[in-house]
Amino acid sequence: MELNGKKILLGITGGIAAYKCCELVRLYKKSGAEVKVIMTPSALNFVSPVTLSVLSGNEVFVKMFPEVTPENIETVETKTYHVNTGLWADIFVVAPATANTIAKLVFGISDNFLTAAVLSARCPVIISPAMDEDMYLNEVTARNVSDLKELGYWVIEPEAGELASGLSGIGRLPEAETIYKETLKHLNGVKKDLKGKKVLITAGPTYEPIDSVRFIGNYSSGKMGFALAKAASQRGAEVTLVSGPTLLKTPRRINRIYVNTAAEMFKAVKENLNGIDIVIMSAAVADFKPKYIKSEKIKKNDNDLKIETEKTVDILEYLGKNKKKFKLVGFALETKNEIKYAKEKMKRKNLDLIVVNNPKIKGAGFGTDTNVFSLIDKKMKTRSFNLMTKFEASMIIFDKIINGL
Repeated sequence: MELNGKKILLGITGGIAAYKCCELVRLYKKSGAEVKVIMTPSALNFVSPVTLSVLSGNEVFVKMFPEVTPENIETVETKTYHVNTGLWADIFVVAPATANTIAKLVFGISDNFLTAAVLSARCPVIISPAMDEDMYLNEVTARNVSDLKELGYWVIEPEAGELASGLSGIGRLPEAETIYKETLKHLNGVKKDLKGKKVLITAGPTYEPIDSVRFIGNYSSGKMGFALAKAASQRGAEVTLVSGPTLLKTPRRINRIYVNTAAEMFKAVKENLNGIDIVIMSAAVADFKPKYIKSEKIKKNDNDLKIETEKTVDILEYLGKNKKKFKLVGFALETKNEIKYAKEKMKRKNLDLIVVNNPKIKGAGFGTDTNVFSLIDKKMKTRSFNLMTKFEASMIIFDKIINGL
């Protein structure tokens, strides 16, 4: 059986599509999984907890705390069931997920058993939104769904078709078979081969101040580094993410350290090297910084502004010279002769692996959710990859680190 021995939490919120979850529970059970169901109070309007309890073979959780009455006030036990339940699961599926629950998860509001359990979960969490088209396409909901993805939740996009309102459009909960297949993919597709390992990743740009309001920087969004952090965490690693300025949200279960300059990043990396097994330097660290920083804003006048610069600290070079027990992975962003330059950097910086890409190639530039890249190992063996998401690229990079170095 495909899910034999797996522990699945199913969270059901107050949407008309909640009835489909009865079939989903049946599919999970038929494949050998143990299933526990959590319902929000609103979900009780659409499907019976008795039905779900019979189908799952387990108590259905609704209330955060046991009911207290004058008769049991001295004997009632208040346990953190939501924490224990969240930690119990191998995977947590929330379907249907209403706009209300999605907003609560984004902002960390845990006012019911389901949202509290999601915040406590250490396993992958799949969110399957379902609502009317106007609600789903509303810019607030769209932003919240995007934020869920940034935070490391897996989102199953809703389908188009006839809606409960009588209108047709996007917003339908996928059929139980579709959600089942997505669950299977995430349970069996994400390895836990980094469990017990510590990974340090740098991401984003650095900003080198010119005066009190201006800086030298670059276009890096940090998306590649954040994708690497999510991939490492999904594979069981303890992840420290040293990030320069970026608008990205911190993924779940990631220890993020905020920095601005190359010097601050260097300090944070050195202070967090103890016990690290893998270091991945994906940040776009500035190569130069102003030699003198003005304490006040430089006023515009008729004279040309000249900024004298000096080199910033070479963090990757330092790590290569002081490498001990950790594997060191670097990045090379080149606009021409990228393989040649990357191989030179590989030797010069004493790397175990280098990831190289060209921002001129469509889909591989700054700020994109995709990448086109090549991997070069210590034997100078090169393998190139076509367009894919940065998360998919991250998984390939970790496959190479674990199996190919």
